[in-house]
Amino acid sequence: MPKPLTKKTNFTKRKGPVVLVIMDGVGFGKYKEGDAVAAALMPNLASMQQANPCTKLRAHGTAVGLPSDDDMGNSEVGHNAMGCGRVFAQGAKLVTESVESGNMFKGKTWDKLVSNVKGKGTTLHFIGLLSDGNVHSNVSHLRAMIAQAKKEGVAKVRIHILLDGRDVGETSAFEYIDPFEDFLASLADSSFDCAIASGGGRMNITMDRYGANWGMVEKGWHTHVLAEGRMFKSAHEAVEILRKETGAIDQDIPPFIIEKEGKPLGAIMDGDSVILYNFRGDRALEITEAFENKDFKRFDRKRYPAVEYAGMMEYDGDAHVPKQFLVDPPSIEKTMGEYLVATGVKQLAISETQKFGHVTYFFNGNRTGKFSETLEDYIEVPSDVVPFEQRPWMKCAEITDKVVEAIKSGKYDFIRLNFPNGDMVGHTGIYEAVVCSMEALDLCLARLKKAVDETKGIMIVTADHGNADDMFEHEKDGKVKVKANGQPKAKTAHSLNPVPCIIVDPEYKEEYSKSLREGLGISSVAATCIELLGYNPPEDYDPSVLVWK
Repeated sequence: MPKPLTKKTNFTKRKGPVVLVIMDGVGFGKYKEGDAVAAALMPNLASMQQANPCTKLRAHGTAVGLPSDDDMGNSEVGHNAMGCGRVFAQGAKLVTESVESGNMFKGKTWDKLVSNVKGKGTTLHFIGLLSDGNVHSNVSHLRAMIAQAKKEGVAKVRIHILLDGRDVGETSAFEYIDPFEDFLASLADSSFDCAIASGGGRMNITMDRYGANWGMVEKGWHTHVLAEGRMFKSAHEAVEILRKETGAIDQDIPPFIIEKEGKPLGAIMDGDSVILYNFRGDRALEITEAFENKDFKRFDRKRYPAVEYAGMMEYDGDAHVPKQFLVDPPSIEKTMGEYLVATGVKQLAISETQKFGHVTYFFNGNRTGKFSETLEDYIEVPSDVVPFEQRPWMKCAEITDKVVEAIKSGKYDFIRLNFPNGDMVGHTGIYEAVVCSMEALDLCLARLKKAVDETKGIMIVTADHGNADDMFEHEKDGKVKVKANGQPKAKTAHSLNPVPCIIVDPEYKEEYSKSLREGLGISSVAATCIELLGYNPPEDYDPSVLVWK
């Protein structure tokens, strides 16, 4: 536990709590067309921006520890940055460095999984997102591992692909499947048998998170492990037919099995090795539990093969899940939550299921559990298990109910909450639903502000990355891309846009300037919160947005 924070002498602590409002996926749009945040009726957010100190924060690329500024931010690295007040090299960058240096292939885990299949004459399987979105995975890592496996004498490889359409274009599957099939064909020879064995959309099978829908994982198990399901001659054929039949975008494509001569190409059997090559933890934990837990009760696995299983990274550092992994995650310590506990600050973290882990696990530096049972309270509001476009308001009203109650209770010094609407509904690509989600969120902002005003607290309104602000795909010249029917082509991925940081301080006493610092990243949120709580932030934290007089 770090040392307690020292008190700030040039600031009068407010009577009420500091409330950090994270509007997940809400940024400042670059284009008018497709900016659902700007198109929505959000008078309360607009009023806050105009009447209070406000600045823009960077929430992507190097500002959150990703390899380059071409990489979109995401909720996990965003909450890491806001929670720890510094920038750490994150998943994509760590894995890329490990692959390029060759360190991954020198590790004990890689050697163990490769040696297992070579010694038994069995199959090396890869499961993961076939994408270069750099949020959950990158197909370049998969290519490198397959090539290395051949180099080391592995005879048979099977790949179980999950289609993205969320961190990349919504119907971009063939842009990944076709070149990848060509890559496999270039490697295949009489001594090396490699092929795609199964697949499906990431929001249909396998990649559930936070226990929201274990049925997705069950379908993934039946598809990847048992090889039960509808069979096709190739992944291209499967996507082409299923897309025509269902009208689904990539993330929602039903599961499929690849066959040869009427038999599945790649059921996972005893003696095989399995690598989950996604590097992000939230949507990797459940399928990992299905592989690693002998006493698994979530669904009937029917058959539980004895395999050597590993993840790309350690997805939960406290629970040590998975037991084997290829690349060490960033070591994040001395987070804001830990400092506040050491200082005796009473805290509340709250969101609905879809983002609960972000204001707890990720905000605390990829740490499960609390730093203090007495100083921290966590509230999870159960999410609806329906497509997000059908309930675009999600649980923002219920979250607000509980936060307003917490503000007025006087129990807490610091409250952090996440409204998931802009991100989760934004990923559907359905513009009208996103506009609705933003308007619902705006009503909640007004309720929170009223409670903060009444209790004489402070509210900081920000976001972890953009999404709802960029709902149409654009050409390089800024023109909207259109489909064959003339309608705008939906964008389901995050944006590269900056996000707001608004300081709502009804008892403002001119201790700091109303002009906030510019050009900072969202890691500056931590120091800002600490200062407004009346303390000096740690010296190694990135600077706050506040300019003190």
